[in-house]
Amino acid sequence: MNRKLLYPLLVLLVTVGLYYAEQYIDKENEPYPDMSAETSETYSKFSTDYLPQSTYDNVVTHKYYTLSYAEAHEQAEWIAYELRKDQIVNSDFKRPYFVEDREVKTGSADWRNYKNSGYDRGHLVPAADREFSENAYHETFLTSNISPQDHDFNAGIWNRLEQKTRYWAKKYSSIYVVTGGVLKEGLKTIGDEDVSVPDSFYKIIIKISEGKHNAIAFLIPNQVTSVSYYEYVVSIDEVEEQTGIDFFPKLPDSIENILESTSNAKEWRKR
Repeated sequence: MNRKLLYPLLVLLVTVGLYYAEQYIDKENEPYPDMSAETSETYSKFSTDYLPQSTYDNVVTHKYYTLSYAEAHEQAEWIAYELRKDQIVNSDFKRPYFVEDREVKTGSADWRNYKNSGYDRGHLVPAADREFSENAYHETFLTSNISPQDHDFNAGIWNRLEQKTRYWAKKYSSIYVVTGGVLKEGLKTIGDEDVSVPDSFYKIIIKISEGKHNAIAFLIPNQVTSVSYYEYVVSIDEVEEQTGIDFFPKLPDSIENILESTSNAKEWRKR
C-alpha cells in the first residue's frame, strides 16, 4: 500500500480504537445503583401530597427522590425529596461515575454532553444529602439528577444554600425540598443531545411545625454572585410563573394559597 495512504489510515484506526475503548471503559466503570438491599431504617418515601404537577408527563419515582423529566431539555424540570435530621451524616463514600437513568422512559442525557462544555454537572439532589446510605449516595449520580451549572454558581451561592438546607433539616427534624432549573424555549444548549442550560435555578423548602406549613423559595441566576441567597427569596407563585409548574396541587387550597403567595424569610432566619 502507498505510504501516503497508509499513515492516514493508521491514524484513523487508532483514533476509532481509542474512542470505542473509552466508551467501553466508561461503561465498565459505571455501576448502576442497586436498591434491593435497602432497609426501612434508611428509606422514607416522599409524600405524594408534596409532589408538583408534571408538565411533561414523565415522572420517575426512585427510592430516594422523585423527578419529572423534561425530554425537550434533557434534564429534570423538578426533583422532590424529603430530608430528615437523621439522614444528615458524613460518610467517606467513593465518588462514583455518572450513569444514565434507566427509569426515564425517553432516556436521560449522557454525561459526556457536559465534557468540555464549560459547565459543571450540577447535582439537583446534593450527594451530601444522601450520605446515610451508599446506594442513596450513588442514586444522586444518575444523569437525571444533574443540570448544567456555572462553576462559580455551583461552588458558591448554590453550595451555600445546599448547606443551609441541611441546617434546616437538622433544626426542624424534617423538610420537603423541590428544586430544578427554570426551563423554557430558547435556552443555550450543550452536547450532542442539546442539554439546555438554565438561566436560573429554584429551590423550594417546606417545613411543618405543629400542623402548620411554612415555606421559603429561592430563584437564583445561574452565574457568580457574592450576595446572600436571602436576596433571592421569592414567593412560590413567582417560581410557578417563571417555570409554568403547579407545585403543590394536592394540598388543600386553604394551605396551598397561603403557602404559595407569601415570601417572608423571617421565620427561616431564626437561630
